[in-house]
Amino acid sequence: MPASTSGARPVRTEPRLRHAGFSLIEMLVALAVFSLAVIALLHLAGQNTRAAAVIEERVIAGVVADNRAVEAVLAGPGELATEETGAETCGDRAWQWTRRVQATDDTGIVRVQVTVSPAGTGGVSAEASVFRGAP
Repeated sequence: MPASTSGARPVRTEPRLRHAGFSLIEMLVALAVFSLAVIALLHLAGQNTRAAAVIEERVIAGVVADNRAVEAVLAGPGELATEETGAETCGDRAWQWTRRVQATDDTGIVRVQVTVSPAGTGGVSAEASVFRGAP
């Protein structure tokens, strides 16, 4: 004989939703994680800006050093002093440079060493070395 279905509860096949949306704690945790990510990205952007400024300084100082080294290679006999210093402007910045002529093991060749630093500082931003015939 079939069982009676009267008074029996119907069986639910769908899961019941407890709450819709996020709780306050979940929102605060998500906001904290997002804030940490934003702070990290801002720090990274600042580091990139500082690195770009340092690289720009070194590149412009390298141009100044290369120019002075080429002048030393092209200088005629007797035009090249043992040590020479000077200042110039390149890239809207003031630079100080020093050019030294040093003897090598070969008496017919000298080494010309050029160092460049921003005006008013002692730190070297760029160096260049060339070899040329002895004057």
